[in-house]
Amino acid sequence: MTSPKINGLQLELFAQDFFAALEPAAKPSPPPQPLFKAPPAPPRVTLPAPPRAPDAPPLRRIQLGPHALDFELRRSTRRSIGFMIDDDGLRVTAPKRITLAEIDSAIRAKQRWILTKLHERRERRALRQEKPPVQWVDGAQLPFMGAQVTLRLQQAARSRCEFDPELRELTVGVVAGLSEWQLQERVRIWFQDEAKRVFAQRLDVYAEKLDVAYRSFALSSAGTRWGSCTVEGNIRLNWRLIHFSLPLIDYVVAHELAHLREMNHSARFWATVESVYPDYDGAKTALRKRSQELPVLFA
Repeated sequence: MTSPKINGLQLELFAQDFFAALEPAAKPSPPPQPLFKAPPAPPRVTLPAPPRAPDAPPLRRIQLGPHALDFELRRSTRRSIGFMIDDDGLRVTAPKRITLAEIDSAIRAKQRWILTKLHERRERRALRQEKPPVQWVDGAQLPFMGAQVTLRLQQAARSRCEFDPELRELTVGVVAGLSEWQLQERVRIWFQDEAKRVFAQRLDVYAEKLDVAYRSFALSSAGTRWGSCTVEGNIRLNWRLIHFSLPLIDYVVAHELAHLREMNHSARFWATVESVYPDYDGAKTALRKRSQELPVLFA
């Protein structure tokens, strides 16, 4: 005969097991969290690379931090290493006597400038792709001196441009068989002629203010550079500045002429610019903003 104490103990153990089975299982404790989260991985940035013809030598590659940069290397009789950046990427021209290791070292020494310019090019190309190009039809609006001019197309015996400053209309004579590309070239030449006239006037004004004399002046078609000045006093100004208002043109003119006093971007250089153009910081910002807002005029 079973002992009542044993039966009672068995019943108690059974009850504990039964009610324990009804309770939800305890959740496992989460793993300890790190005190500091690792920064997210930087986004991959695709740098432009020069296109290659089937029979062209391959591009060279150099690793600049997280960036793998492909560039075209050309050999020449020049005395130093030259860098050229356009929408297609970086091209390096070097003397034949310069070794590949020396070329790589020169690129690394200028990598900040190179990467900045390549990123600017990539952003500008993306903006151009987002903005629809100007339609070259009668009534099209073209940017000129910070405002808009209206394009007027008229049948004519010969193709020429005439500008009416009061109506702000640019009339182009359209001859039979004139293509859109030829029409664009007529307008481009008019813009460049106006740029020569306006820039020459402003150079004389600011050269007198700075008490400097420049040797020569020419237009440029640089992709991202608005002006340049050599130690010999040769100044080049991007003709596309004619799209902007006169104060922005004046800023670039004053900037380049100030290099005739300080061939650098030191504090003394900016003090020289400020002496004739106090709001140079505002002009730099506005120039960057306006350049991004320009419509796509010429392919």
